[in-house]
Amino acid sequence: MTGTTRPTVEHRVEAAGEQPDYSGREFSPEEVEAGAHRDFIGGVWDSHGQRQLDYQVGRGLQPHHRVLDIGCGPFRAGRHFVDYLEPGHYYGIDANRSLIQAGYDVELSDAQRDRLPVTNLRANDRFDGDFGVLVDVAMAQSVFTHVSLNHIRLCLHRTAKVVRPGGSFYATFFERPATTPVDTVIPSKKGKPFFTEKNVFWYYRDDLAWAASFGPWEYRYIGEWGHPAHQKMAQFVRLTDAEAARRARAAQAGQASALGPQVRRFVRRGRRWAARHLDPG
Repeated sequence: MTGTTRPTVEHRVEAAGEQPDYSGREFSPEEVEAGAHRDFIGGVWDSHGQRQLDYQVGRGLQPHHRVLDIGCGPFRAGRHFVDYLEPGHYYGIDANRSLIQAGYDVELSDAQRDRLPVTNLRANDRFDGDFGVLVDVAMAQSVFTHVSLNHIRLCLHRTAKVVRPGGSFYATFFERPATTPVDTVIPSKKGKPFFTEKNVFWYYRDDLAWAASFGPWEYRYIGEWGHPAHQKMAQFVRLTDAEAARRARAAQAGQASALGPQVRRFVRRGRRWAARHLDPG
């Protein structure tokens, strides 16, 4: 077929966009001095960290409580929690080690570093927040907006191991109405569209209920809470093991009850078929 032009395959890109390497981003001393680590997490440095502390205090946070900050970054909120909580009662994890180090080196004062042992901090990409203690409150600010639904399920699974029964995990997310088609791409003023399948992620309210159903959590939708980008708030209350077991049994009973009529109909149909087709002799 020399000289023949072959047909070309259509290339249809619906929403192009570079996906940032969050965990692998390294910040040079010059970038840190210029505040690149602040910009990397979205800015609003002077107000949003204090907003998070005020919100938690309004929900009952006390200085003697222990707090796990999932996605702590360079301590936009953490520096306020370190001042408010008793020494050693703030714990932070983030997927990016360079961000945590930048925050520890330049965003905390010597007095704050004395209140925050470096052993209370960890860079980890799979939500390992086990520091050998149970915390009263866990929080994930602008984390679920950048991870998949299975990552959310993993986060809830691992966080359940370190939140005391009766404690709470608060997480923010970008919500879309249940009527929004799954394949909808939401434009953004900053040029980073919102997707169901890749960063930046948006979710239905019930998506988080599904993720929570795999662990000992009671899911409570809170909604609006004053986030500058209108991320909604969700609360997950840690059940006791006994409460979780009762809920699991109730769910199994409900499934069995729902299947009961179907099974009975199947058995009746089988008997009728056997009566018509099998020789009783």
